Amino acid sequence: MNRHFDDLQIGSLEIFCLTVELGSFTAAAVSLGLTPAAVSRSISRIEERLGAKLFVRTTRQLRVTEEGKNYYYHCRKALEYLIDAESLISGKQQELSGTLRISVPTAYAHYKLLPNLYHFSEQYPKLKFEIHVSNQNVDLIAQDYDLAIRGNYLPDSGLIARKLEDAALCIVATPNYLKKHPAPLHPRELKDHECIQFEIPSTGKSAMWTFYESGAEISVAVQGRMLCQDDYLSTLTLVKTGVGLMQVYRFTVENELKQGSLVEVLQEYNQTSRPFYLLYAQAKYQPLKVRVFMDYLLSSVY
Repeated sequence: MNRHFDDLQIGSLEIFCLTVELGSFTAAAVSLGLTPAAVSRSISRIEERLGAKLFVRTTRQLRVTEEGKNYYYHCRKALEYLIDAESLISGKQQELSGTLRISVPTAYAHYKLLPNLYHFSEQYPKLKFEIHVSNQNVDLIAQDYDLAIRGNYLPDSGLIARKLEDAALCIVATPNYLKKHPAPLHPRELKDHECIQFEIPSTGKSAMWTFYESGAEISVAVQGRMLCQDDYLSTLTLVKTGVGLMQVYRFTVENELKQGSLVEVLQEYNQTSRPFYLLYAQAKYQPLKVRVFMDYLLSSVY
């Protein structure tokens, strides 16, 4: 095998990645103990080799080009593979380092992932986390995320999906609301109730409520004066104030159901669930930090 890179070029790739991450030649230079001119020369050597501009330089800012973003993504992965290989051979594979970037929907983040992340982070103190908590879908590759957790999976997305769990759903309301509005006995009676709605960010449509009847799942379009967008947890806040009914993940209201501050209705029909998937980009090799965290998520830690 012929040499494709020399030591100087490998070092230049590290300088390039750090410059992207810190956003300036000066910040990268300070971090590396170099001069800004040395960092600039290193970047220029890469651009000359590639025949492409990686940065747009102005007197006020440094902006990464589209070519630069794509090159950074692959360079960062390649450098992580080299670090993993050295760790594996040296027997330091448990000393995970670097940054793990994760995108998680609000309900799963606040009730599942974040309360349990401490136990994982304690095992790997050198590992940093960037956690994007939102119901908006992200482009894992373009936005350089390692993993995403989503309540749905698009088969044509080009991502690999592994199911984390099927999260049970239930309809809840406060005792005070049910004093004023007798509990529905059948899903069709929901038309006579204030139903808190949630707009699905990816479709812009209100989520249908699902039920199980006569051995089949049915979907019901509900209506009400309250429509929440983007933040799913806002529907939980509203239902706890007594303004109406809401179909929620059971794991988000378990304490309230035990305490009696919320009451479940339509129990006979509440046998549906929604799956949560762990999504990641298809690759021949995943960095060690990603593999270890995936194993953690897919284990029965919750």
